[in-house]
Amino acid sequence: MNEKIRWLRNKIKSLNLDAMIVSNPINIKYLTGIEAEGILILARKENFFITDGRYVESVNSLLTIEDEIIVENIQSLSKEDGENIFLFCENVGFEENYVTYAKYKEYMYKYKINNLVETEMLIEKQRAIKDNEEINYITKACNITDDCFEYLLNYIKIGMTEKQIAGAVERFFRINGADGLAFDTIVASGSNSSMPHAIPTDKKIEFGDVITIDMGCKYKGYCSDMTRTIFVGEIKEEVKTIYNLVLKNQKQTLKEMREGIVCKNITKMVVNDFEINGYDLIHGLGHSLGLEIHEIPNLGTKSEVILKPNMIITDEPGIYIAGKFGIRIEDTVIIGKSTGIPLTKSNKEITIIKGE
Repeated sequence: MNEKIRWLRNKIKSLNLDAMIVSNPINIKYLTGIEAEGILILARKENFFITDGRYVESVNSLLTIEDEIIVENIQSLSKEDGENIFLFCENVGFEENYVTYAKYKEYMYKYKINNLVETEMLIEKQRAIKDNEEINYITKACNITDDCFEYLLNYIKIGMTEKQIAGAVERFFRINGADGLAFDTIVASGSNSSMPHAIPTDKKIEFGDVITIDMGCKYKGYCSDMTRTIFVGEIKEEVKTIYNLVLKNQKQTLKEMREGIVCKNITKMVVNDFEINGYDLIHGLGHSLGLEIHEIPNLGTKSEVILKPNMIITDEPGIYIAGKFGIRIEDTVIIGKSTGIPLTKSNKEITIIKGE
């Protein structure tokens, strides 16, 4: 039996559960490596992956004897067989943050379950601590992202559109070993950069533009996330002052991202410094990432989560002046015992490109 399944079995036993249904496909991939429609069931003595005929062959080819997972075709699974899976199971855990009410009722009826019990994001909390393989995959994704940024510094030209640049990011990722995008790339120039989640448009790059580029790729399913704000031809003094304020906080935050620190305390440091200077932090300071681009914990002013070694989170303070410009600087960071260690290493000092 693989380590992650064994861990989950021990965990549900400690919660006085007899079995568990895993419905979230990301959690199924995390536990088993399976990427197919279906549900994973940890019953009293056996593990089942219930899917349909389209996936049975591919899933069976992925699994080994050591995985100890029985693959069932739902089209050939009789009503009696389904009910027998949970025979003598009084309390069955389920993922209440993923399962719809309709699916909840279906589980109760189809499998004759007496009591479905909420598991309070049990697997997601475990996913917050990355193992060595996961760290290696995320590091590789970050390396590709760094390489892409270096490429863009020479690629971006005055007259190009935001959409063209975003397209170049995706092409670079795929050509250089990534699975694809971790999320839709943000390329926001000029006044568009004042919108934190701007969508690339047909706006052309101009001399004097601020350009915010927020990008990330996936490698072996694991995400990277990095934002850099660069300048075309020149940087105005007002913009420079705000850039340096954001950069100062981004670097200071990085030092504080260490074992034992409460997430909200880090965020409040940035909030307070921004407010002293007359600005607001209008979004969270960061978020965890892994198989998904947004995982738990989040770095917000209310987050009581205590940072632990091998959590991987983003550090992304930003200031946005509506209708004028925005500055955001972001790294993917692994939590260490004494400091945060950035996995994205691209230059963060003021970068002015010629764009010619």
